[in-house]
Amino acid sequence: MVIEYALPDINNAAQQLWGAAKNYRIWALHGQMGNGKTTLVHALCETLQVTDTISSPTFAIINEYRSPVAGTIYHMDWYRMKDEEEAIQAGIDDCLQSGNYCFVEWPEKAVGLLPDETLHLQLDLLNNQTRQIRLML
Repeated sequence: MVIEYALPDINNAAQQLWGAAKNYRIWALHGQMGNGKTTLVHALCETLQVTDTISSPTFAIINEYRSPVAGTIYHMDWYRMKDEEEAIQAGIDDCLQSGNYCFVEWPEKAVGLLPDETLHLQLDLLNNQTRQIRLML
């Protein structure tokens, strides 16, 4: 499945994505810096009616949000991770095994921790205003 969207339509894309993939608990967001991973997670959290402050977990590594639709959501950014051992020490393994939704940016930093049933999303820039999400189910 492929979803293309202009930046002003990201909330519609997030709703479409949620409708197609809400059965997956762990979402791995792949893409270059600036391709919109954090922005997409923000739109997904808005779709899920998160009222907490939604921000990039680049320095915190893990942000936890509450949703009346999806329960606990972990938003993780593994960009600063050196290896899987550091990820485990940060508590990432516990989040992944919790049964809660996990949205993971930069999953390639500790790909061995991701379970087989992880949904992989490739985010690409088509031009300055248009993005593409490819779901790898």
